[in-house]
Amino acid sequence: MTALWTSTEAEAATLGHANHAFEALGLSIDTRSLKPGDLFVALKGDARDGHAFLRAAFDAKAAAALVARPANDVSPRAPLLTVANTQRALEDLARAARARSRAKIVAVTGSVGKTTTKEILRLALGALGTTSASTASYNNHWGVPLSLALLPREVRFGVFEIGMNHFGEIRALVNLVRPDVALVTAIAPAHLEFFENCEAIADAKSEIFDGVVPGGYAIIPSDSSYTERLAARARQAGLHRLLRFGEKGASDARLLSFRELDEGSLIEADILGQKYAFRAGAPGRHIAHNALAALLAVAALEGDVNAAAASLAGFAPLKGRGSRFQANLAVGHAQIIDESYNANPVSMRAALALLRSSLPAQGGRRIAILGDMLELGTEAFALHASLSQDIEAARADLMFLCGPHMRALWDVLPPSRRGGYGETSTEIAPEIVAALRDGDVALVKGSFGSRMAVIIEALKASTVGG
Repeated sequence: MTALWTSTEAEAATLGHANHAFEALGLSIDTRSLKPGDLFVALKGDARDGHAFLRAAFDAKAAAALVARPANDVSPRAPLLTVANTQRALEDLARAARARSRAKIVAVTGSVGKTTTKEILRLALGALGTTSASTASYNNHWGVPLSLALLPREVRFGVFEIGMNHFGEIRALVNLVRPDVALVTAIAPAHLEFFENCEAIADAKSEIFDGVVPGGYAIIPSDSSYTERLAARARQAGLHRLLRFGEKGASDARLLSFRELDEGSLIEADILGQKYAFRAGAPGRHIAHNALAALLAVAALEGDVNAAAASLAGFAPLKGRGSRFQANLAVGHAQIIDESYNANPVSMRAALALLRSSLPAQGGRRIAILGDMLELGTEAFALHASLSQDIEAARADLMFLCGPHMRALWDVLPPSRRGGYGETSTEIAPEIVAALRDGDVALVKGSFGSRMAVIIEALKASTVGG
């Protein structure tokens, strides 16, 4: 295999010193997932210091380790690249990887749909040529440079997800990525604990435009209340190639029709004046919008939109973001929609719309199991209570809620919809397992910190033979 980084290249990028020559096939910041031949980067975090795991890294057959201080618990023959600061060195490697790459790069941000759109782009661009994309939700100050430093030497396309919860975070990261296309999926009331309002969130997300290479594109939603603000921020960043996606007539990628299938959906769209009909392998109107954005990025890169659209039949819902499984309970079978990874008001409404389109089996019910949406600041209780209208529209028969903010929603629910309430997911999980019956379809959703995965695991543990 071709080395991703040689010691000579890594020294030049980081201004570090290698005590022995090495060739690394990959990079890792976690010894638990480190592969033989990886360069282990000993990052120092708030809770852990990677320097404490150097012996474990070499036991796992790391090619070398990137360190900021002497390592006394490893062999003198162990290849070490010593730098002034390992976080800065990781960013240096990222910058060098971008400089040597000829790949066309797409950067994705937004309040909802970042990871899903990134994965759709991985599939769509992968149909056109070799494609590298961020792993999982590696979208923060270490995840973005790690993903970029892992960019293979010879690859046609790269896709990187960029997140934030404070001003300035995206600007620093996008200046490493330097995308050809910057895509904003949506603006929603997420992280209101750290921002005054959604206009501020839009401004923070629009920092992604600051790193676009000359002649690059900005892609924004056309159906948003913040469309014009995003467009103005793109123009301020010097971007004149602005494309929009959505359902409005002015959209460069416009949804013409959408139909749910048993598995996935049929989509018709107009993209830059050309009509396309294709199948997406995951249900939900929000998935259709993510697909439009991704295909518009393909068009901006002058790729084959037909081939990219055809590939989306192979897209499957991601774990915690719409994936489904059947709970084979003692009383029968229930279908579970796993949306447990994260939540804000917009994604919660999209998930409830998905529940509405999901038909229970004969005798079954629609059940919503919801946990707190976090980081909503002073508006938290009002935003939770406002979901009552969406629950009505979703035709949810029964509700199970957990978390202090969800109490505000519980208090406005009619008694007929009250299944159960608990302060924590752990507290209410047994009650939920006991309440499910044959034919039910149940949605599980909440912010990551609400630990809704506890309920998912409880439902899986109750499954007979599954």
